[in-house]
Amino acid sequence: MAYFPFFVDLSGQRGLIVGGGTVALRKAEKLLPYGPELTVVAPEPIPALTALPVTLERRRFRETDLEGASFVIAATDDREENHRISALCRGQNVPVNAVDDREACSFLFPALVRRGDLSVGISTGGSSPTAAVWLKEQIEGLLPEHTEEILTWLEGQRPILKARLLHQRERAACFARLFAACLTLGRPLTEQERERELGEDTYG
Repeated sequence: MAYFPFFVDLSGQRGLIVGGGTVALRKAEKLLPYGPELTVVAPEPIPALTALPVTLERRRFRETDLEGASFVIAATDDREENHRISALCRGQNVPVNAVDDREACSFLFPALVRRGDLSVGISTGGSSPTAAVWLKEQIEGLLPEHTEEILTWLEGQRPILKARLLHQRERAACFARLFAACLTLGRPLTEQERERELGEDTYG
């Protein structure tokens, strides 16, 4: 079954990871750049996990840990415990990911490509993680080296174009020209290059 790729603002959201091994570590490392407040519950977390900016509870999972959680990752090495956590989450309508157990998940982790504000998530619905990783590598190979800088620069052009009183359709056409020029050069444009791409028709 295909999964719809919602893109969710995780800034300040409370996430719970149950488990303290390498899988929990990978999940935390994927999530942290998006700004959630993560709590990790595990009796014996690995050192690399303790070094991350998370709240660490060195103990076993309790049902009360779900209070206030926006999402949960069940990443213990005990499949039955992961199933129990999943059932509790589903009963409370808390999104849950149980590692290596698609049937116990209400959401999946995608193969992820991230360049600044650009996020590309790839999922095969759990049918082939290998295929998802292959697609991720293909997409990474297509992106310009300075993708993050280009996107930041384009965002900065929005107020400039809006100030020129363009209609939305005209602004979209101008952004398309600027983006194409950035791709050709592999970097943001200089002011002179921008004006050359836009032309005098963008004034007034």
